Amino acid sequence: MKQVLNAAVVGLGLAFGGQAVLADKYPSRPVNMVIPYGPGGATDVSARNLAAPLGKQFNQPLLMVNRAGAGGVPGALSVAQAKPDGYNILFARVGTHSVNPAFKESVPYKLADFDYIGVYEINPVACVVRPDSGFNNIQQVADAVKKNPGKITFSSSGVGSMPMLASILVLNEFGIEEPTKQATHIPMKSDGEGATAVLNGTATMFCGNTSGFAGFVKNKQLKALLVTTAEPVVGFDAPNATDLKKPNLTKLVGWTGLAGPKGMPKEAVAMWRDALGKAVQDPGFVKQMESIGFCH
Repeated sequence: MKQVLNAAVVGLGLAFGGQAVLADKYPSRPVNMVIPYGPGGATDVSARNLAAPLGKQFNQPLLMVNRAGAGGVPGALSVAQAKPDGYNILFARVGTHSVNPAFKESVPYKLADFDYIGVYEINPVACVVRPDSGFNNIQQVADAVKKNPGKITFSSSGVGSMPMLASILVLNEFGIEEPTKQATHIPMKSDGEGATAVLNGTATMFCGNTSGFAGFVKNKQLKALLVTTAEPVVGFDAPNATDLKKPNLTKLVGWTGLAGPKGMPKEAVAMWRDALGKAVQDPGFVKQMESIGFCH
């Protein structure tokens, strides 16, 4: 796992064009750590797990700030437009930096608007329903979509988000040609809200990163129907992509990394990269991430 994380940290952070120069000993004041999704979701959970081992390495507080909505766009944009002085760092996510640019007609920021520090976690997708839903496998959900067009619902963390895309691809893999027309999408503001929508009966199914609802699955409040890995995932008693003979599903993985506004001081980027590399090797962090379905 350490090798995977260290490689990811180096891989995403190879290029940075920092132009500014640090005027004082950095950091000399608290740093805003922007989480572009709401509390309780996959990004929020992983960010707060990282906060402790990361914060130990700085002499100023790291302020965790949730700026949710619109599939992570407002949060990402706030960092892209911030002064590149190293005091605004984004928890960049697969949704903000892969899904949004690829699937939304207009995104108010470009990938080139950021200096990338590194990726620190990768985790798979799981699809979950309520235990009393009557569904015991994902094919039953797909069959219900066919029989009752529009009545089966799936929640997400917003239009164009990773969970929305995941639900569409999963249903398509199981025979639904036009998932968004045959099933009803219920967009929420975070993975946590998406999972809660299933818990309270607002939505039939939620497909999101395992870290966002591992606790619900462990407590048997939600039932996992599949995981998008080639191998079993600890804590998720559900068939994986290999079991289901659906290799395309292994492409559904989430990741989270750190990024700042383009033009950050090179010294600050280097400092963050070094701190991130050490944080991902922290035994407490590793244990926490493995407990929520971290993929390694």
